[in-house]
Amino acid sequence: MPPFDIQVEPPDLRRWRGGNTGIEGYITLRSGRPGPHVAITALTHGNELGGAIVLDRLLRAGFTPARGRLTLGFNNLAAFDRFDPRQPTASRFVEEDFNRIWDPVVLDGPRQSAELSRARAIRPLIETVDVLLDLHSMLWPSVPLMLSGEAARGRDLAFGIGLPELVVADAGHASGRRLIDHPRFTDAASHAAAVLVEAGQHWQLVTVDLMLATVAGLLRHMDMAGDATCLPPLPPRRQRFAEVTTVVTACTGSFAFVEPYRGGDVVPAAGTVIAHDGERAIVTPHDACLLVMPSLRPSRGHTAVRLARFAPAAPDRLAP
Repeated sequence: MPPFDIQVEPPDLRRWRGGNTGIEGYITLRSGRPGPHVAITALTHGNELGGAIVLDRLLRAGFTPARGRLTLGFNNLAAFDRFDPRQPTASRFVEEDFNRIWDPVVLDGPRQSAELSRARAIRPLIETVDVLLDLHSMLWPSVPLMLSGEAARGRDLAFGIGLPELVVADAGHASGRRLIDHPRFTDAASHAAAVLVEAGQHWQLVTVDLMLATVAGLLRHMDMAGDATCLPPLPPRRQRFAEVTTVVTACTGSFAFVEPYRGGDVVPAAGTVIAHDGERAIVTPHDACLLVMPSLRPSRGHTAVRLARFAPAAPDRLAP
């Protein structure tokens, strides 16, 4: 791996680990007024420090929602405890990716791991949530984006939050379901919605700033912000919407892009070779092909890049 500029330090979470929900690291803040149950989660990957920094700030500021309930959750604390700035990529998880195990078949199955035990403990609370925002950052350079899943209600939530400027609808990963793909947020019979923000590169101050602004956008959209001074203002901005058409999964250990693409790059012409996976050429399936979060060193069986098309049926929208 190349060297990474680490501009932030892991927050001291000792005050919050006991929680008040019966789940370690999960704290519910109650307004005393009717309203939705909103959850904001961080540390779904243990080395993504920005979300933990933002939730720690909210808790230290004594934030209270203006209505309903707000749950703040630190997900993979065991992986977070292993973070070492000398090897910052090594603490993404302990045994398996916490964000690939949210299929009920997996959660109810016989397999055991540190991450599955944690997800099984959190699951009952997640199944009471009306709106969820999962805070993430990225290893490789990319424009920030919001992943809304395939449900229209996820897209509408992303536009209600108002940032980042790019909203992408996708079906997730071949290797397993994310937290936002749990049936609570995807089943047709449910009205709950979830989105995942990729706020920028890991360990950057600007990434933390965008995460905090995204949290502020969510709380204002849900009428829960009140007059809190710990939340930054959200200037109007124009958002764009794209839909993933192809998920490219690395099938060999020799997957390589033809150039060091950045997330958000747009390849003009269909049929352009962008990578090689062993002897297989990876080509763009359509014109104006948006590259979503290309992983410059993907492992076999993992997502290398998602290819998306800006949706003509969902024109650019000016967020409130």
